[in-house]
Amino acid sequence: MSETKHALVTGGAGFVGSHLVRALLADGWRVTAMDNLLTGDTGNLDGLDGNPAFDFVKHDVTEPYEGPWTLIANLACPASPPRYQADPIHTWETSVLGARNAALAAEKNGAMLFHTSTSEVYGDPDVHPQPESYWGHVNCNGVRSCYDEGKRAAETLLADFRRCRGLDVRMVRFFNTYGPAMDPEDGRVVTNMVLAALRGKDIPIYGDGSQTRSFQYVSDAIEAVMRFIRKPRAEVDAFFAAKKMSVPVLNIGNPGEFTISELAEIVLEYIPGTGSRTAHFPLPGDDPKRRRPDIGLAGELLGWKPEVPLREGLKKTIAYFAGKCGK
Repeated sequence: MSETKHALVTGGAGFVGSHLVRALLADGWRVTAMDNLLTGDTGNLDGLDGNPAFDFVKHDVTEPYEGPWTLIANLACPASPPRYQADPIHTWETSVLGARNAALAAEKNGAMLFHTSTSEVYGDPDVHPQPESYWGHVNCNGVRSCYDEGKRAAETLLADFRRCRGLDVRMVRFFNTYGPAMDPEDGRVVTNMVLAALRGKDIPIYGDGSQTRSFQYVSDAIEAVMRFIRKPRAEVDAFFAAKKMSVPVLNIGNPGEFTISELAEIVLEYIPGTGSRTAHFPLPGDDPKRRRPDIGLAGELLGWKPEVPLREGLKKTIAYFAGKCGK
């Protein structure tokens, strides 16, 4: 890579993407944020317009692009079930064609390609907790498949770009990341519950609430990403070769495991007096029963572990949403 640090962040106006844009700028990078604004919001980039090291490009990653970047961080894709199911064909295209176009652009410049995958590649797992070596248990024809299988196919494509063409590909699988800059209407479990309580509405619980998730505050996710990006390629390659893994991929999440009912209880504890109660609805199709990351590899390679417990992260997230809602 060139000594000039110029990063492209696709999905740069989205939740995690906007946090990564700011972290890269703080680390001395020139940063281009790219987003089609289907689910992203330029409001997440407020305050950056006057920064000479930053620019924004409106573009859909399903269409080819190129530029002088030394790092391409590919985060473009709707990540909440209501949003990615709204146009499932475009969701799959964003995952797979977006990965292809990112790889081609990175290859042209000899750039690093950092790709964000997801814990959804494990599907409804029959291995718990989930290590990177687990192949997953995924329905390829279900209502969530546009996202789950799209992300799996993107990993396959990028793994082959690395094996066959030598591209410096690095991937992470995020587990249920939350925090400020989330879209209040994105339909994810944390936003659903917090917004319902702030508005005095019933908190929705799908199924009996016994299904589990592991919730990661966004600052922990970004810290892991920055450490991964900074690693020299030789060190990354040697680490994964020693693990007999042909592709550098890491689980990034918080191994604290909570039932959905427990999450609702904490939200109600932190937003009292609104009259909100829990209300149960049928479980959506292919909803995973348990989700918890094995983060041993990330700890070894990056010296990283999550620092923000759920209760602390929820307080910050509730304060953010309360400000957005004028509460």
